[in-house]
Amino acid sequence: MAVFSKKLCKQKLETWLAAEESIATGQSYQIGTRMLTRANLKEVREEMEYWAGKLAEVEAEEKHNGRNSVYRVVQRDV
Repeated sequence: MAVFSKKLCKQKLETWLAAEESIATGQSYQIGTRMLTRANLKEVREEMEYWAGKLAEVEAEEKHNGRNSVYRVVQRDV
């Protein structure tokens, strides 16, 4: 079961995408009490990757009805 909802993951990802856009245009960006500038572009991209991964997890869970698929393969030399 996913910890975060799909809606929350999309909101967070959109927030970080907007932050990256502001930084790319040479502006600073503020989220809560944190001020992000061009110097923190790496941190913003890490957050984007994190939320994109969480969104992918939620979507995969929805696709597989909350179950992970596990396959077992036995190789044989015939």
